[in-house]
Amino acid sequence: MATARIKTTTVLVGLLSVLLAGPTIYNADLPRTVRVLGMFRQPANTAIVETSNFVVIADTPHCEDLHFHAPNNLLFTACEGNEETRFSWFPPLVNFDDPSVTLKSRGAIHVIDPKTMKAQRLALEDFDGPFVTHGIDVISDPEKPAGEAVYIFAVNHVPNPAYYGDALSGTPPAAGSDTAKSRSRVEIFRHEIGSASVRHIRSVWDPLIRTPNDIVALSPTSFLVTNDHIYREGLMRTVEDMYFGAKWTDTIHVTLNALGSATSDTEGVVATVALDKMHNNNGLGHGRTADEVLVVECISGILNLGRFVSNETKTSTIRIEDFVKFDSPIDNPSYYADPFADSRHDASSYVAPGLGRAVDLHKAVRDSSGKEPVPVMIWSAKTAPSGDSSSRKWETRLLFEDDGSRIRSASAAVQVAIDPAEEGGDKRAWLFVTGFIAENIIAVKVDV
Repeated sequence: MATARIKTTTVLVGLLSVLLAGPTIYNADLPRTVRVLGMFRQPANTAIVETSNFVVIADTPHCEDLHFHAPNNLLFTACEGNEETRFSWFPPLVNFDDPSVTLKSRGAIHVIDPKTMKAQRLALEDFDGPFVTHGIDVISDPEKPAGEAVYIFAVNHVPNPAYYGDALSGTPPAAGSDTAKSRSRVEIFRHEIGSASVRHIRSVWDPLIRTPNDIVALSPTSFLVTNDHIYREGLMRTVEDMYFGAKWTDTIHVTLNALGSATSDTEGVVATVALDKMHNNNGLGHGRTADEVLVVECISGILNLGRFVSNETKTSTIRIEDFVKFDSPIDNPSYYADPFADSRHDASSYVAPGLGRAVDLHKAVRDSSGKEPVPVMIWSAKTAPSGDSSSRKWETRLLFEDDGSRIRSASAAVQVAIDPAEEGGDKRAWLFVTGFIAENIIAVKVDV
């Protein structure tokens, strides 16, 4: 999740900006802003009757993103090194308090077996530096047989040496400097399935990669990455969040001419804008087909279904073809392809995690004690039955809800199917949920 700290006074300023924009915007956007941010929502809990239907995955602190890699039946995520780091430095939550923590504790890639519910923290080979984790993606190595190896792309929010000095302990520039505090980039790793490590291939940076949030990998040398904000901090950052008409963010398409032989993070990098004019362009995901891209406008609560269109000039674009609206902010989306679908029941659907009361998020982003809850809402969406006259032909369903006591925040959710033969013929799945300030990933059994 990449929302700004929303304090009471700045919420009012944000709402005022909407009012001043004109009566048309007020009538259309303000009621939805209030609803989506959960200003009057009372947190609730989905009841779990059997304790065996709920599992806490150990050693998974603050894993912002999560992906299911079907060829290996494994989950991949990127987590912080410990539970304190995120509350001292995390640019997506406007936290620049202590960049030195990035030298003391490093994030890591974790792999989770959905059968055993055990997580393994993978060692980082050929990588020495800060690793402040955020969005990731995982794709198979096309040069190996299916299931043998993967490439892992990961956002890394490193402090900017030009601002803090090489040791991150120098005196910041004078007030008014336009030097960014973070120089966020993308790391590419390669992992042999079954091994205990990931090998760093290279780092990737371009001036167009400003506030990266999430990634969709298209090949080992091509990926999409979102910029979730224009403003990194300050009043305009809050206005950017609160005003749903602030369609100022974009998705960047990056291609690499050099993969393993690069001597710098800019070598061989070609970046172009694939999609722009989005509000809080945030989570990305793979869709139903190889060219379908899921693009989230987080604080607006909108899941866009796009088509990636490539051409020979490398000016590839994402064409938005449809969208789904939810009643909360949503983050990293995923598509659940039901492997047990038949003519009677196909549970395939889009899954979108969100926050029940995003308006209170500012209370929690520096609360390492965990006293301030961050309620969550996990949604699914699928096309409505034939003949349904509902708007856009989509039906949404609340899969899981929590008041923040079982999981504190939600930024990614994926479903892993359970064989109906194991459930007496019923269609169920394990819903894995993780959050940017959640102490652990959880798994809960849900009907699909």
